[in-house]
Amino acid sequence: MSPALRLLYRLYESRLLRQIGSRPLPRHVGIILDGNRRHGRARGITEPQEMYRVGAEKLDDILDWCADLHLPTVTLWVFSPDNFRRPEPEVSGIFAAIEAKLATLAHDPLVHSRRVRVRAIGRLPLLPETLLRTIDQAERATESYDGMDLNIAVAYGGRQEIADAVQELLRDRAAKSASLDDAIAAVTPDAIACHLYTAGLPDPDLIIRTSGEIRLSGFLLWQSVHSEYYFTDVLWPAFRRVDFLRAIRTFQQRQRRFGA
Repeated sequence: MSPALRLLYRLYESRLLRQIGSRPLPRHVGIILDGNRRHGRARGITEPQEMYRVGAEKLDDILDWCADLHLPTVTLWVFSPDNFRRPEPEVSGIFAAIEAKLATLAHDPLVHSRRVRVRAIGRLPLLPETLLRTIDQAERATESYDGMDLNIAVAYGGRQEIADAVQELLRDRAAKSASLDDAIAAVTPDAIACHLYTAGLPDPDLIIRTSGEIRLSGFLLWQSVHSEYYFTDVLWPAFRRVDFLRAIRTFQQRQRRFGA
């Protein structure tokens, strides 16, 4: 990028920040990280781990941008159950990139100074043992923090999350020797919400999807009932601060009715 173009971007970013600063910000931003393969192929990258490592490094930028705006919660969808159907070398490459990034986060001075709590959500027992150990290390290293919640959705599917929540709710009722009628009566929206992977966190106000796909694909199905959506053609590894700020500005320009 030429010096003149960099200057224009900085000026545009400053303008966006001024516009954003005077309006309410989302409490929770969810991002569907799409476009790693297309970005890698366009740049001649064929090795799966390297392809996804480039996308994983973008996480550092997201943390910086969210911290600058004091956004309290961000959830990043990095791997769905459907992704297990991809070729084994690609799946292994994705997991290796995720594992390397989580291991870095566990020891990142900025994560600790910003008091970022790192958590993984999804069907974690489906993951390789080495990745599970790294997840545990990152979660333990940050479990007491309250500056920002960073959720990594891995082996995550929205339908399965709802099914898991209902099953957990019914197991709780069974443990208390509830009758079938009492167990059925206990299945309420509020009760289900208490058993979701994201229980205790605000629902996402804004969901961003990169790469030009215009669908949720099962991301935070329950929680996104009142979310605003922002779709961009930019591939995830090329996602810039101006793209993020545009999404925030678009969210602020929406008239939110919450179903009313």
